[in-house]
Amino acid sequence: MSRDTTHTRFGAHSTAGDVLAGLDLTGKTALVTGGYSGLGLATTRALARAGARVVVPALRPDAARQALADVAGVEVDQLDLADLTSVRAFAVRFLRSHPALDILIANAGIMACPETRVGPGWEGHFAVNHLGHYALTNLLWPALTAPDTARVVSVASGRNPAWRIRWDDVQFQRGYDKWEAYTQSKLANILFARHLDLLGRPHRVRAFSTNPGWIRTPLQRHLAAEEMVAAGWIDAEGAPTPGLFKTVEQGAATQVWAATSPQLDANGGDYCVDCRITDGSPTDRGEAARLWALSADLTGLDLVG
Repeated sequence: MSRDTTHTRFGAHSTAGDVLAGLDLTGKTALVTGGYSGLGLATTRALARAGARVVVPALRPDAARQALADVAGVEVDQLDLADLTSVRAFAVRFLRSHPALDILIANAGIMACPETRVGPGWEGHFAVNHLGHYALTNLLWPALTAPDTARVVSVASGRNPAWRIRWDDVQFQRGYDKWEAYTQSKLANILFARHLDLLGRPHRVRAFSTNPGWIRTPLQRHLAAEEMVAAGWIDAEGAPTPGLFKTVEQGAATQVWAATSPQLDANGGDYCVDCRITDGSPTDRGEAARLWALSADLTGLDLVG
């Protein structure tokens, strides 16, 4: 099929429920990182309603269980994406009880946080948003290759052509900027999906990256109200700018679409916005391969393929 998917009937105002209407995911296992808050919660609810068994790895398992108490078919486990020991331990537990994984949605993330160092000194955004999910995908590879087909969805953000990986200072050792650190990690999400799809195709594992759009969620917790007012996101009373933000159900639609749509069976490696594949490639294959090699070196994991 054509790679632009211009004939999809879904768009910016579609919800995750709209995307899954008529699809039966009974017997499927999905994993949604951060699946108990914001976009992740909407994603988990939609997949569970469609019949999937959803595993939600959570930094705060008690909070996750409380948020998901009314959702049937959900399993919560502990995971700290900033800690490779935690990622490894979670993967061991998952593989012991789940031989196959049909859908992996790398949804959890942080944005514009104060300078934070984790593990061996990694910058927080790069560690949580990218390296933790890179390690998780590698460690769960046996489960991803077990079904007839599987999909991995990397939740990114809006794509600015000016974004770059700071190859000479990926960890921001020479001056920290919270927005540059965030956008580098979101570009890494796109590059990750592109190279993962290349490696995964022979094993029937396809990968996509997505831009959910503008949504007000706990992701903005590190931003002062004054900063959001200055950016034009909200007014002085805290009311959102009309027409700017989607609901969480609308924001979750694209990642659910990328994870489940039969229309995408012949696609992979693409960047999706508003339940559509964007025209052209937003990334360079060489950059994607370079990021994969760097991630393998940093984590000591290169198990895909």
